[in-house]
Amino acid sequence: LKEHRGCTVIAFCADIGQDGMTPRGRNSLRQKARRAGASRVYVEDLRGIFVRDYIYPMLRAGAVYEGGYLLGTAIARPLIARRQVEIARREKADAVAHGATGKGNDQVRFELTYQSLAADLQVIAPWREWELRSRRDLIRYARQWKIPVAASPEKPYSLDENLFHTSTEGGTLEDPWSEPPEAIYAQTRAPREAPDRPQELEITYRAGNPVGLNGRRLSPARLLARLNTLGAIHGIGRVDLVENRMVGIKSRGIYETPGGTILHQAHRSIESITLDREVMHLQELLAPIYARQVYNGYWFSPERQMLQAAFDEVQKEVTGTSRLRLFKGQCTVVGRRARHSRYLADLATFEEDDIYNQKDAEGFIRLNALRLKLKALGKKRSRS
Repeated sequence: LKEHRGCTVIAFCADIGQDGMTPRGRNSLRQKARRAGASRVYVEDLRGIFVRDYIYPMLRAGAVYEGGYLLGTAIARPLIARRQVEIARREKADAVAHGATGKGNDQVRFELTYQSLAADLQVIAPWREWELRSRRDLIRYARQWKIPVAASPEKPYSLDENLFHTSTEGGTLEDPWSEPPEAIYAQTRAPREAPDRPQELEITYRAGNPVGLNGRRLSPARLLARLNTLGAIHGIGRVDLVENRMVGIKSRGIYETPGGTILHQAHRSIESITLDREVMHLQELLAPIYARQVYNGYWFSPERQMLQAAFDEVQKEVTGTSRLRLFKGQCTVVGRRARHSRYLADLATFEEDDIYNQKDAEGFIRLNALRLKLKALGKKRSRS
């Protein structure tokens, strides 16, 4: 930006739980930005906002993209972009810039947020303009200007990390037949190396949000951090996924979401005993649509907000406790309870009860089978 455009650059880094964000790490970031030429530097702790206002609403919706991705990178982008816009307004800047590539999803996520919140700001995306064509080019450029970066020609991986997950792409992973080397996993222990004894835990929910762990109330950020630690020890939350990017390219990613996987399982278990059947089934139809909205960068869109309102209305009933067992990469629900549970043992029992008359099922089945019976009769008559 300074070399080619002569910009006055204000640097911004969001602390959303990535590794190294200690006081010393934040100070190192500020020094790095100033050495690279930034006139001012913002390094802000957004972990609490990230979990409370972005991750928890997404978990309430049960969002999973293409059956496996819990959207750890996608959900962070609208928060980063929103805060970037707020700082740009404070500093009276006339442009915002991001480092997303021209092939990926993040360029879309950042820029849709910019357009939603500050359409008048110019957007600069160097990846779409400069002569650097690969990660190796960038590594050489960084060395030329003495800018320290973690990537190297030997490990040209793209790593994204926050309090919800870690994702790794590129390098040997670009061959979908190649098994990921164990060294790629940055957060979780290999399931085969996990403890030989399982660990049980209880998560308490109120109106769809987790509020306590093993009887102890915790803030959203602290609760997720604690579950990350427990899940990582037991190898929970590893996913090897080939996904469809918004721009039309398939890509392979290795995701580690230990705490998020535990919360997703726990949440579904409470829903199973508190929600009406038809509400649950409708929610299962809408959750993938919501997931695509998040994945594609439409967090601030009216359609995402509409679905959020619907999910949040449903979640008012999702209050209770889930008991889970962590063991060798598996997170298994072993118990659930709720004060206003719709699960009634005296109805579900195979023993004798005084509420449900089994003879009523005969007419119920006959009516539900009527259209099938008519179809069969119609075929029989057409053959005669």
